[in-house]
Amino acid sequence: MAYLTVTCATDAELTKNLPPVTDANLSDLAKAELSHRGWRMLKDRLFGLVTAIGGVTVILAILTIFFYLLYVVFPLLRGAALTTEWRSTAPLGAVRYLALNEYADVAFAVNDDGSYRFEPVKTGDALVSGNLVPRGERLTAAHGGQHAQATFALGFASGKVLLVRPSYVVNFTGNVRHTAPQLTYPAGVAPINAAPAGSVIKLVTAEASGEAITIIALTAANELYLTHLSRQPSLLEDDSTFEQHQVQIPLAEPLPAFLMMDVDQSELYVISATGHVTYYDIRNKEAPKLVQDLQVTAADTKITAAAFLSGGTSLLLGDNRGTVTQWIPVRDEQNNYRLTRIRRFTALSGSILAITPEYYRKGFAALDASGTLGLFHTTSEATLLIVPHLVNAPRALAYSAHADVLAMVDGTEHLTLRGVSNAHPEVSWRALWGKVWYEGRSQPEFIWQSSSASSDFEPKFSLTPLAFGTLKAAVYAMAFAIPVAILGALYTAYFMHARLRIYVKPSIEIMAALPTVILGFLAGLWLAPLIETHLIGVLGATLLLPLTFFTAALVWSRVPGLLRHRVPDGCEVLLLIPVVCVVLWLAMDLSQPLEQLWFGGNLPRWLTRELGLTYDQRNSLVVGIAMGFAVIPNIFSISEDAIFGVPRQLTTGSLALGATPWQTVTRVVLLTASPGIFSAIMIGLGRAVGETMIVLMSTGNTPIIDASIFTGFRALSANIAVEMPESEINSTHYRILFLAALVLFAVTFIFNTVAEVVRQRLRAKYGNL
Repeated sequence: MAYLTVTCATDAELTKNLPPVTDANLSDLAKAELSHRGWRMLKDRLFGLVTAIGGVTVILAILTIFFYLLYVVFPLLRGAALTTEWRSTAPLGAVRYLALNEYADVAFAVNDDGSYRFEPVKTGDALVSGNLVPRGERLTAAHGGQHAQATFALGFASGKVLLVRPSYVVNFTGNVRHTAPQLTYPAGVAPINAAPAGSVIKLVTAEASGEAITIIALTAANELYLTHLSRQPSLLEDDSTFEQHQVQIPLAEPLPAFLMMDVDQSELYVISATGHVTYYDIRNKEAPKLVQDLQVTAADTKITAAAFLSGGTSLLLGDNRGTVTQWIPVRDEQNNYRLTRIRRFTALSGSILAITPEYYRKGFAALDASGTLGLFHTTSEATLLIVPHLVNAPRALAYSAHADVLAMVDGTEHLTLRGVSNAHPEVSWRALWGKVWYEGRSQPEFIWQSSSASSDFEPKFSLTPLAFGTLKAAVYAMAFAIPVAILGALYTAYFMHARLRIYVKPSIEIMAALPTVILGFLAGLWLAPLIETHLIGVLGATLLLPLTFFTAALVWSRVPGLLRHRVPDGCEVLLLIPVVCVVLWLAMDLSQPLEQLWFGGNLPRWLTRELGLTYDQRNSLVVGIAMGFAVIPNIFSISEDAIFGVPRQLTTGSLALGATPWQTVTRVVLLTASPGIFSAIMIGLGRAVGETMIVLMSTGNTPIIDASIFTGFRALSANIAVEMPESEINSTHYRILFLAALVLFAVTFIFNTVAEVVRQRLRAKYGNL
C-alpha cells in the first residue's frame, strides 16, 4: 500500500526569500487598494462618530423634556409660607369686623362701638373714618361676611338694622395706583325695621344682591325674623324702591350663638354654642321651611366660630378643642337635604376664635386662642401651614381677595399684615388620585372638571378617571390589534408564498404612515354612526369571522388534492378574501332586521332599558377598532421580522424529526421569536397609551370610570390636547396638565424598560435553540 505525503510550507518560509515591500516596488493597484482601505476606515470612524452624536443628542433631548416637565410641575410640591410683614403704627381699637380691599393696600375695620376706619397699609393714616351708628340708636349686634360682595350688618336696640358695604375707587396717576375708599348702603342710608319696634337685636346677618336683600334678626326675646326686600323699578323715576316683606321663623334652639345665611339667600343655619344646628330652607321668603335639626358636637364640646366657605355651600364650624369641621347639604334616599359632615381639621389645639375663608378658592385660615395660625384647604383636605403663637390675644382675621395677604388684629389692637405664599393649595395626593367628597355630591367620587363659569367653583383635579381612560383605550386597542397583528405576522412570515409576501408586508407597513387624525376623523364621523346603526352586525361579526376561518380551513382540507394542489402553497389566503367579504356583508345586511325582531328596532336603547348599560355613540368599541388599526402596522412589522428571522435550520430540523408545521410554529418558531414579538407588543402598547388624535376625535371625552365597552372616556393625552390651550400659564390647572404629561412620560419609560428587561431574558433563554 502506497501513501502520499504532502508537506505544507509556512507563511514565513514562503515569504522569506521575497524582497521587502516598499513604495518603490508597490504596484499602482496595490497603492490604490491601500488608499481605498484607509478611506473606508475613515468613513467608518466618521459614521460611528455621527451615530454616537445622534444617540447622545436623542438622550439629551429626552432628558431635557423630562427635566422641563419636572421644572413646571415642581411648584405644585411647594407648601404654604408667610412672607412679608407690615404692622400699623397706631391701634385701631376694639375691632369687631375686619376686611381688606382687592389690592390689600387698604383695611376696613369696624369697632365694637360702631366706629369705622379705612386704614391704608403704607402710611398708617386714616383716609376715611367715622361712626356707623345713626343718632339715637344703640348698637347691640353686628355681623359681616367674608366674600367679594360681603355686607356688614349692624343691629340696634330699636329693632332696626343698617346695611353697609365698603367700596373702593381706583385711579392711576402715571404708574401710581390711588385708592379712594367709600361706604355704600345697599338698602339705603336709613335703618330698616328687621323686627318689631322696640325689639333689641341680639344677633343679625344679612346678604344683599342686585335685586334682593335678606336680613335675619334674632331679638333679645329669642324671636327670629326674616325680612326680605325686593327691588321694584319705578315707572316715573330713574330710582327704584324696595318692597319689604317680613315673617317670623319658629325657633327650635332657645340659645343661638350664630346666625349664618348663605350668599344666595336660600339657606339659614341657626347655631348654638352647645353644637345644636337648625337648618332652614328660605328660598320661599314668605314660608321658610325647617329642613333639619341636629346636634353636631359632643356634649362637652362648644362651637366657638362659624363661617361659610367660598360659594356659601359649605359651613365651617370651629370648636373649643381646636377642631374645624366642614358640613354640606347632601340629598338622602328620599331626595331630602341633610346636613352632613365631610371633613375634620384637627391641627390646632386651642379654642377656635376666628375662621376666614378665601374669596375664590376652597381654603380658609383659622386662629385659636393661643394665637396659632392654621392654613387649610378643604378639597385637598390638606393642612398647609401651622404657625404657633403668631398673634398675641387675637381679635380679628381677614384674607385679601386674592388670598395673598392675611390681616390680623392682636390684643394690642394693632393691625398686622402678612404676605401669604400659597399658589397651589388644591394639589395633594388625595385630590389627584383619591376619592374626594366635593360640594353638591352625595358621596366621595373621582371627578375631573377643571373649570366653570362660576368664580367660586370648586376645581376637581382627579387624574384617576383620565388614567383609567388611557388604560381603557390601550386595553381595547391591544385586544383588537394583538391577535390580528401577530397571527397575521406568523402567517406572512412562515406560511405565505414568497411572491405574495413581497406585496403584503410593505402594504401593511405603509399603513403606519397614515395620519392618526385621519383615522380619528373616520372613526368619529363614519365608523361610530355605522356601529350604532349595525350594532348586532358588528358584534355578530366578531363571532362569525373566527368560525368562518375554521370552517373555511376545514372545507379546504376536504377539497380533493388534485384541485387543492392547483393553488400554490401560501396563496390560499386569496381564496379567503371573498368569503370574509360575504360574511361581513351578511352581518351588516341582517343587522337591522334582527334588531327589529329581537330588540324593538333599537339595540342601544334596549341595552339601557333592560340591562342598565349606557350606550354612547362614540364609545370604547369605536376607539378599540380605530386605534387597533393604528397599532397593527407596528406590531405586525416587528413580529414578522422576528418570526422570519428564525433560522431555517431550526424549522427544517423540527420538520425532519417528525413535527407537524403547527408543532414547529408553536414550539420552535414562536419561542425563538418571542423576544421580538414581546418587543413589538410593548411598542404597540406604548403607542396606544400615548395616542392623542384618535381618542380625541372618536370618544365623547367624558372623564368617567366605566369599564363598559359601550361608554366613552377621556385619556390623559386627549385631555392635555383639549385643555392646554385654555389653561392660564403657571396656574394650578396648567401645572397639573404638565403633571399628566409627566405621568405619560413615566408610564412610557416604565413600559419600555420592562419590555427591554423581559426581551433580554427571553433572548437569553431561547436564543440558543
